[in-house]
Amino acid sequence: MQRLKTRTQFQAVLAGNTIARTAHFALHCAALDAVAAAQGKPLPASIQAKVSFSMHAVWIGAMVPKRWAKRAVTRNAIKRQIYTVSFLRENELAPAAHVVRLRAGFDKATYPSAASEALNTAVRGELNQLFAKAAIALPQITQPVQASRLSQAPLTSS
Repeated sequence: MQRLKTRTQFQAVLAGNTIARTAHFALHCAALDAVAAAQGKPLPASIQAKVSFSMHAVWIGAMVPKRWAKRAVTRNAIKRQIYTVSFLRENELAPAAHVVRLRAGFDKATYPSAASEALNTAVRGELNQLFAKAAIALPQITQPVQASRLSQAPLTSS
């Protein structure tokens, strides 16, 4: 498993489809060999030229914005959970680029500490739900472009 590192890699994946959502997380996915061409969303040339996925493998990135997790210790704890769960469920993911994005904050009254076992359990449980939903949706998203075009071609008899 490889990690996304550059801003252009994250932008390219976020331009792809959202394949699964839970109350707090969203999972975005883009095929490696035509980052957004399979989804029919062309990337700007400036981004397309800079995106490089050097290995054909599962790529994962984590986005935990300050808007939803104010404290750095909370953001880092959530990112560690994202990378741990994705590593454990790597065999369920297709060789593509994936970004797990925090889309809502966890209640501070319920989870006052970033190091609390309750927050870790809640995050891990929701990430497992997210990847379970993605395992169902992923085969339809990452089909090769040629196969989808061939299946749409009308049959003619000679």
